[in-house]
Amino acid sequence: MKIPGPEHPITINPNPNRIRVVFAGRVVADTARALTLTEAKLPVVHYIPRADADMTAFERTAHTTHCPYKGDATYYSLRVGDRVAVNAVWTYETPYPAVAAIREHLAFYPERVDSIEEHAAT
Repeated sequence: MKIPGPEHPITINPNPNRIRVVFAGRVVADTARALTLTEAKLPVVHYIPRADADMTAFERTAHTTHCPYKGDATYYSLRVGDRVAVNAVWTYETPYPAVAAIREHLAFYPERVDSIEEHAAT
């Protein structure tokens, strides 16, 4: 386990906006409680509470990856009608303490869904 620091900073902040994820024309996640994770020079990632996702569109896969800063990620594919996006979603079920806030949250690969929309909160 590596600890985020000046050479590899990670910040997690509540996102004040509404985040919606659309796949195959269907909203599969919609929240006003997203967390935005910024990690070093990587693209920003929105983590959506699992409770704000339509888990009927999610299928757990056997795929896993490891991040030395966040821990072990597990994956879901999305299935809506005839469309499938393999391993389009990841989650850290037991993240390392430095990023514990992302537990019970889901992240989406932008290129595997129709859109990740961010709207100003009303």
